[in-house]
Amino acid sequence: MRDLEKILKALANKRRLAILKYLKSRKEASVGEIADEINLSIKSTSRHLSVLYGAEILDREQRSLQAFYRLSSTQKSLTKHLLTIL
Repeated sequence: MRDLEKILKALANKRRLAILKYLKSRKEASVGEIADEINLSIKSTSRHLSVLYGAEILDREQRSLQAFYRLSSTQKSLTKHLLTIL
């Protein structure tokens, strides 16, 4: 039940939904690319990405000084279903 609550809380924000929609159309993107796409500061974008990562909706890969995000390859079935709606 806690996992479900964590996922639903992470998805209950229009900026995070915009991030997911953007990442759904791409394999992966850096924090800066995502921030540019959704017209948000890098700091705010990073906070939203941390919430999505914490809910295991996104995977993160650190390359040198940049972090790259992509949709998680181990998403729970509920998350997969909800992402098809975007």
